[in-house]
Amino acid sequence: MEPNFWLERWRLNQIGFHQADYNPRLIRHWPALNVPAGGLVFVPLCGKSRDMLWFAQAGYRVIGVELASVAIEAFFQEAAAPYAHRQQVPLSVYEATGIRILCGDFFELAAADLAGTNAVFDRGALVALPPEMRRRYVDHLLTVLPNRAEVLLLTLEYDQTRVGGPPFSVQRAEVEALYGGRCSITRLETATTDQVPPHFSAQGIKNTSESTYRIVKER
Repeated sequence: MEPNFWLERWRLNQIGFHQADYNPRLIRHWPALNVPAGGLVFVPLCGKSRDMLWFAQAGYRVIGVELASVAIEAFFQEAAAPYAHRQQVPLSVYEATGIRILCGDFFELAAADLAGTNAVFDRGALVALPPEMRRRYVDHLLTVLPNRAEVLLLTLEYDQTRVGGPPFSVQRAEVEALYGGRCSITRLETATTDQVPPHFSAQGIKNTSESTYRIVKER
């Protein structure tokens, strides 16, 4: 899946993946992580997620990365948050009080960009990627994250033969294969939901299984 796919989705405002409110699984399961007050939370492929506001209002510092500058600008505009923007290579920086978003390719992130990160909230990054990119994504994430950083990972599970992603179906076995070599993994919850994307309903998929994981980078 090429970067132009996502840039075009944002250009055409085809962003059914965006959630207009805070994610309920985030609110329910965040206390299961050991994130210190005022800690630094990383949100990969963040779009204009309002969950970043939830973190900021809870007193955390936030760093995101997003390919589409239009999404970042929309986030700050909708939050009515004044921000500064500076061009730099390879990732430009948008910054407001408590929230910093890097604009560019996730795979250009360096460990220095995420120094001091305590936790990651992955609602839509892993499930946005096709199978051949998910291993590369996790390998890079674990390369740039500090040891002992924790991840709150949200996934979907459904019959991938009936409809294509994104969002893609990511089974528990794949989560364990991707993260297990360097991390401890705890599945916090699995539940069925009938809140499915319109293109799922059109193919007769009326519900999916949602899983939530706590992952701790050990090495």
